[in-house]
Amino acid sequence: MTSRVSGRARLHQDRSGDPLDGLVNLFDLGVVLAVGFLVAALASLNLSGVLSNHNVTIVQNPGTRHETIVIKNGSHTQVLHPTRQQVGGVGQRLGTVYRLQNGQLVYVPGK
Repeated sequence: MTSRVSGRARLHQDRSGDPLDGLVNLFDLGVVLAVGFLVAALASLNLSGVLSNHNVTIVQNPGTRHETIVIKNGSHTQVLHPTRQQVGGVGQRLGTVYRLQNGQLVYVPGK
């Protein structure tokens, strides 16, 4: 059995669309999911301040050999890796730092 297309059917446009349009929508969905997972990961690590314009200082692994300090001022981000190397010089005392029993550091400005 053969199908035959009439001359009148050839005048009408194909309304089914491009089958690849669905792939474009899947790509958009993938981008939205990736951004969602990124925001969820930052929120679970209490790092959501990195996405804002607020000034943020984050100390990771405090007091350990692999301590990292991330400082964000507006759109500028700086990562510091402190070392145990001692330094010396002439300067002015600015205040005192105390370590509490829970390991937290408290800075008290001087006069």
